[in-house]
Amino acid sequence: MAEFTLPAHSRITSGDHYPAPESASNVRVFQIYRWSPDDDDNPRVDKFEVDLDECGPMVLDALIKIKSEQDSSLTFRRSCREGICGSCSMNIDGTNTLACLKSIEDVKGDVKIFPLPHMPVVKDLVPDLSNAYRQLASIEPWLKADDAAPEGEERRQSPAEREKLDGLWECVLCFSCSTACPSYWWNGDEYLGPAVLLQAYRWVADSRDDHTAERLDALDDSFALYRCHTIMNCAKTCPKGLNPGQAIASIKSEIASR
Repeated sequence: MAEFTLPAHSRITSGDHYPAPESASNVRVFQIYRWSPDDDDNPRVDKFEVDLDECGPMVLDALIKIKSEQDSSLTFRRSCREGICGSCSMNIDGTNTLACLKSIEDVKGDVKIFPLPHMPVVKDLVPDLSNAYRQLASIEPWLKADDAAPEGEERRQSPAEREKLDGLWECVLCFSCSTACPSYWWNGDEYLGPAVLLQAYRWVADSRDDHTAERLDALDDSFALYRCHTIMNCAKTCPKGLNPGQAIASIKSEIASR
C-alpha cells in the first residue's frame, strides 16, 4: 500500500475551491487536507464553502455534507456519530479530537481539518493505524482468569473494585492522545503510547484478572513504558476527558511497589 507521512515542514499547496450555492447566507470555509496515492498534486488543502443553515452542528456533519454534495472522493472514517466508536478522530483547528463531538461553532474562522499527526496517511483524513493496533494486541486487552466463572453467574466485584476502572473503560481507542504525544512521535516503533498504556492499566487494575504480575513484567521496559515524560498532551487532547498520563503513572507505581 502506498503511504504518506506528513513531514514536519512539508510544503502543502493550495488545492481546489468549492463554493457554496449563491443563495447561501451563513457560510463557513472548511480547509481540508488531501492526499491520495493516485494523485500527483500531493499534499494539498482544498477549500469547501458550506451553508451552515443546511448542515448539522458538528464538524462530522459538514464532512458528510461535503462528501455527499461537493466532492465524493473526500475520504474519512466515521461510524457511530456519538463519540462511542472513535472512528472519526482527526486534527481539527490544531487539536486531535473526534469530528462527531467537535462543534463547528467552537471553531473561529476557517475550520482546518488534517489527519492525525505523525501517522502514515492512507488517503485524505484516514491514517494507517496498523502499528497502533499491533501494539494494542501486544498488551492482551482481555480478561485473563485462571478459573472459570461460576456457572450461570458473573465475576463479581465490590463497588470499590469497580470504581478503580472509571476513567479507563471509557477509552474508545481513537488514538488522539498517542498522536499528540511527542514521545510517541519519536519512539512510536517501541513506545506503546498513552492510548495503549491506558488500556494496559485497565486490566492491571481489574480485580477479576489473575495475571497482574505477568502484565507488569511485560510493561517493565525502558522503551515500552518509560519513554513517557509526562508532557501531558494526552490528557489535554482526549475527547472523552480521560487522563492517560495518570494511568501511566499508576503502572509505574505498581511496578515500583512490587
